[in-house]
Amino acid sequence: MSDKLVIAGKAFDSRLIIGTARYPNQEVMLKAVAASGAEIANVSIRRVSVHGGGESVYELLRGACEILPNTAGCYTARDAVLTAQLAREALETDWIKLEVIGDDETLLPDVEQLLVAAEELVNDGFTVLPYCNDDPITCRKLEDLGCAAVMPLGAPIGSGMGIRNPYNLRIIREQCRVPVIVDAGVGTASDAAIAMELGCDGVMIDSAVALARDPVQMARAMRLAVEAGRAAYLAGRMPRRLYASASSPEDGVIEA
Repeated sequence: MSDKLVIAGKAFDSRLIIGTARYPNQEVMLKAVAASGAEIANVSIRRVSVHGGGESVYELLRGACEILPNTAGCYTARDAVLTAQLAREALETDWIKLEVIGDDETLLPDVEQLLVAAEELVNDGFTVLPYCNDDPITCRKLEDLGCAAVMPLGAPIGSGMGIRNPYNLRIIREQCRVPVIVDAGVGTASDAAIAMELGCDGVMIDSAVALARDPVQMARAMRLAVEAGRAAYLAGRMPRRLYASASSPEDGVIEA
């Protein structure tokens, strides 16, 4: 039975999206991307030069992964739209991870500006994957605008605090028909597994791998965690019980 992640008609075997920032160097980044098994690599269009031949991160990853440029560093809908248009021109892709940040301290999304930018980009033919709050209403609005997926945060960007509100993520998964990909806050493999066990369709990871003591080993761990969490979700967990329930059958027990 096939169990692929499908976004805007494209199917992926891996449900892990990996970032390319904050690594010690490009060699470690490339090894981590390979170890993760990710088929989508997220790259900031504002922070990385698209020029430089074979040394460009875009050139290094092109062919190995689907390149997903993002609008990191944008604080207004106007800046985000312009950045997305630059990415399409430079990288020849309509895919964009849309980020519109509210402030430097929390890096939480500016929902008002995010909705404006999402609507404009969808109308302009982009495949939009928006980073958003873990708010079911916002996610429904983004889906209604035509976004190809929603990417609610697990916790603030780079915090490594894990899944802070699993209940909202479950509601988002139940209410949204497009893929739900947890973005931001994952700090270690167990966080990724929890996100997948909640029924989320994928996990986006950057700092958790790049800032690990051994990024390549952590990338492998994240790969396994996403796979295990997805398998557990499909298998269905046992019911939670307040009291103990004997695992051994009581029929045929030898009486004293």
